Amino acid sequence: MKKIDAPEKVIFICDGKKCGRYSKELYKSFKRLIKEHGLKHDVELTCMQCTNNCKTAPNICLQPQNAWLGEVEEKDVKDIFKKYIV
Repeated sequence: MKKIDAPEKVIFICDGKKCGRYSKELYKSFKRLIKEHGLKHDVELTCMQCTNNCKTAPNICLQPQNAWLGEVEEKDVKDIFKKYIV
């Protein structure tokens, strides 16, 4: 077994059928903030398959806090980033 050197924080964005309608704009916004704050090696941004939480689409998960957020809009990204990442 080999240990993988992974970032300390991860932002998962659901890319399921319903969430996928919004995930591209959320992804771009988070990616821009990661770059602006120089956190490219400290924060990983990734899409995940459907989380079966379609009623609250779009959904994201922030690790290591294990914070699951639903009904995330592009206007919320900056506050989420400030609260959970920076």
